[in-house]
Amino acid sequence: MEPEVPGAPAHRTLAPSTLAFVAASEDAVPLVPLRPGGLDRWLDGQPSRIAAWLRRMDFRAAAGTWQAVPAVDGDVAMIVAGVGETPDLWSLAALPGLLPSGMDLVLEDTAGLDAAQVALGWALGCYRFDRYRPAGRAPARLVWPAEKHGTAVAAMADAVAMARDLINTPAEDMGPADLVAAAAEVARSGGVETIAIVGDKLLEGYACVHIVGRASSRVPRVVEFSWGDAGAPKVTLVGKGVCFDTGGLDLKTAAWMERMKKDMGGAACVLTVARLVIDAALPVRLRVIVPAVDNAVDGNAYRPMDIVTARNGTKIEIGDTDAEGRVILADALCAASEGNPDLLIDMATLTGDARTALGPDLPAVLSSSDDLAAELVAAGNAVCDPLWPMPIWKPYAARMNSDLADINTIADWDFADHIHAALFLQRFVGENTPWLHIDTACWNLKDRPGRPRGGEAMGARAVFELLRRRYGA
Repeated sequence: MEPEVPGAPAHRTLAPSTLAFVAASEDAVPLVPLRPGGLDRWLDGQPSRIAAWLRRMDFRAAAGTWQAVPAVDGDVAMIVAGVGETPDLWSLAALPGLLPSGMDLVLEDTAGLDAAQVALGWALGCYRFDRYRPAGRAPARLVWPAEKHGTAVAAMADAVAMARDLINTPAEDMGPADLVAAAAEVARSGGVETIAIVGDKLLEGYACVHIVGRASSRVPRVVEFSWGDAGAPKVTLVGKGVCFDTGGLDLKTAAWMERMKKDMGGAACVLTVARLVIDAALPVRLRVIVPAVDNAVDGNAYRPMDIVTARNGTKIEIGDTDAEGRVILADALCAASEGNPDLLIDMATLTGDARTALGPDLPAVLSSSDDLAAELVAAGNAVCDPLWPMPIWKPYAARMNSDLADINTIADWDFADHIHAALFLQRFVGENTPWLHIDTACWNLKDRPGRPRGGEAMGARAVFELLRRRYGA
């Protein structure tokens, strides 16, 4: 292994925390969130002209609705926003892009909202990916809440923006070396350096990564770094970094290939979690491993029915070259397990079947422990980053038997590939290692409040919340 030579810094959108907030503003317009059940009582306490205006406008405080209330001089007296009866992180997140550009607002909470949650949703709603085209109008800004968690809100918003940037960047500008450079940025934020294994050096210990990535003109590599007190609990994160996935010789159709720049989303999510852990100075020994490859087509591309030996000696038969993610993760999980971590988490845009089962907005969680999976799901629900547990059904393992090797990468039927993928990965995880596998899409199919269409750090905030609850103050 050798120190990685830093590449060009990855592009960064202007930090959402910079776009979203202003320290103070004499011209700030009151922003009043309201629940339907409390609307009449609130109106009864307002001047008659305000109550009459909102009733005339048929404002009912439904979730996602808002209304400007005019002042007697023609200015805006206030903005009222409906948050529904069960407000969440996204209740006000659409407003930065809907309200007039340059408007400053100050929160006057009448709905019992969490100020930190409002601020984070607002910041995430200010995200714009502007690398190739100007972002357009500036969002409306919120006067920074007088709230003790402001630093954590900014760190979270900016870390999520980093992941979105990485995933949104076209593969031409986000190859294996660029992904490694992004990992180096995160490592340097914690005062540590990355170590990388590149090209043919992967043949010793990372043959699975090499065989998948060797057909690309952009050589494959594995990057890792460690941060924190060596005596602290060991938390290891592994992220799938397929910078573009053609499917290999089992070529994808055009429709299935179109968004495959996002196939490094697991790595982006892992780097997001790592950045948050470092920013929060969680008392853990963090280790991050990212295998970074292109799954390309060339004369030396790996083939169906090839056999490769993983880091732990397991002989793997390639059943489908489009199941490349589990192949590169096999070696990475072996390496991760050798450190005997107290908790091992991998994140990957791994299977279409997870999306078939749960849809694109709900990542699947599979784990060596039902209790551990439930712990992650609860953490995700607490921060509006939902996931859903799926079983690692061991009887299905026999479906991946191989005539020539120890295991095939795919099953002999077309059902439940997300379960087969998890069973495959479990072969490379230490027997007594607590392990979470997150099969995530990392892509918003359409615009939603705070979640623009495109790359998304699905599951990253949930993982950090799990770690914060376990190891934080």
